[in-house]
Amino acid sequence: MTTLIKLYGAPVSTCTARVMTCLHEKAVDFALVPVDLFSCEHKQPPFLAKNPFGQIPVLEDGDLTLFESRAMTAYVAEKFKEAGTDLIRHHDLKEAALVKVWIEVESQQFHPAIAPIVYEYFVAPIQGKSPDQGVIDANLEKLSKVLDVYEAKLSSAKYLAGDFYSLADLHHLPYTYYFMKTPCASIISERAHVKAWWEDISSRPAFNKVSEGMNFGEK
Repeated sequence: MTTLIKLYGAPVSTCTARVMTCLHEKAVDFALVPVDLFSCEHKQPPFLAKNPFGQIPVLEDGDLTLFESRAMTAYVAEKFKEAGTDLIRHHDLKEAALVKVWIEVESQQFHPAIAPIVYEYFVAPIQGKSPDQGVIDANLEKLSKVLDVYEAKLSSAKYLAGDFYSLADLHHLPYTYYFMKTPCASIISERAHVKAWWEDISSRPAFNKVSEGMNFGEK
């Protein structure tokens, strides 16, 4: 008997959304177990037993418990590699290697630049703070340089790892979705190939199912 995957998290959470999108791409049934961030449920002992760092999401598949969203998507993509969209190009060693390269680029280059901007616009106000323009400007400069590399890459390929959609593209979705709701969205829109890539990946049915719940900060 197959156990139902449980995902502990919140639909508005970028990292939860990343994993949910992957599960939908693979057409995998799962149960989302809501974690109340505002009551700090993720910092309480029952949740800390699942993730000692006290962060969402956590994925449970039978006796396996995972934290770190990118590790979860890699697990889901591998376990269900024959189902849905092939997100890891498991039949082609070179393509699979390129997917891994661009997964690392998202994690090491793109994420550190975009995450502080999203934080300032969406999280800081909830904490009663005004967005720090200095932080925003410094990271916009970093993000612009990263996007210049993306623009060049995407001028010769439809997606980051090649002419196929993969985890490398999927991992960008949640933070970019929120970023595009900020006054800074033009730095993506003004790069024609990045803009076309974003419009493509953000219109996929799997992400549309997830983005419906990504209403962070909306009244």
